[in-house]
Amino acid sequence: MEFLIGVAVLFGIALVLALKSFGINQEYERGVVFRLGRLQATKGPGWFWLVPLVERVVKVDIRTITYALDTQETVTRDGVAVRVNAVLWYRAFDAAGVVTTVSNWQSAIVQAAETAMRDAIGQSDLDQMLKDRTTINKRLYEILTTTCNRWGVEFDAVEIKDLDIPAQMQRAIAREAEAIREKRARIIKAEGEQEAAAKLSDAARVIGEVPGALELRRLQTLSEIGVEHNSTIIAMFPTEILEAAKRLAAPAV
Repeated sequence: MEFLIGVAVLFGIALVLALKSFGINQEYERGVVFRLGRLQATKGPGWFWLVPLVERVVKVDIRTITYALDTQETVTRDGVAVRVNAVLWYRAFDAAGVVTTVSNWQSAIVQAAETAMRDAIGQSDLDQMLKDRTTINKRLYEILTTTCNRWGVEFDAVEIKDLDIPAQMQRAIAREAEAIREKRARIIKAEGEQEAAAKLSDAARVIGEVPGALELRRLQTLSEIGVEHNSTIIAMFPTEILEAAKRLAAPAV
C-alpha cells in the first residue's frame, strides 16, 4: 500500500513538472531559454517545452512601445534656456540581446533618450529648433540608434513634441518676425514703384514721339472724370495753342 502511495506521489510530481515545462508564446512574444544559467535558444510564437528543473525562460514583448518623455529643461548652443519633451517609438528586435546585455531595458532606453535629447538640443541653435526641427529629430534618432542597437533595441521614430521658450524670448522673436515682414513689405512696395516708374517713362516716351497720342490720352482722362464726377466742369485748351505757346517760349536760335 505504501508503495502504491509513493508511486502516486512521484507520478503527481512528475505530472506537475511536465505541465510546468510546457509554455506558450503569443505572436508578439519571444522566449529566451537558459539551461543551467547559460543562454540556450530563443523560442518563437507557439508552444515550447523546457527540461524540468534545468531550463527556464524569460519572455520579451517585441511590439512597438510608445513612450512620452518628461519635459526636460536644457540650454541651446546660443545660450537660450528651453523646455522640451519628445515621443519615442521603439521595440526589441533581438530578444536574447535585450535579456543578456541590459538590466531593465525599458528604463535604460528612457534614460538614454533623455540624455540624447539634451545633447541634440545643446548642439542646435534656437532658430534651428524653431525652423528645422526635422534635422534635430534626425540627429536624436542617430544618437539613440548608435547607443541602443547593441542592446537589441531599435527605434522606429523619435519626435520632439513641444518646445517652450521664455516669455521675453517669445516677445523678441515676435518683434523680429514683425520687422522681417515690414522689411519685406517695403521691398515689395519699392519694387512696384520702380516698375511703375519704368512703365511711365516708356509711356511718356511714346506720347512724346507721337503728337496725337497726348490728345487721345487727354480725351480718355476726360471720359474717366465724366463717369466718376458728373458735376465737374472742365475747360480745355486746344493742343495747337499749347504747342504754339511752347514754340514762343523756346529761345530763338
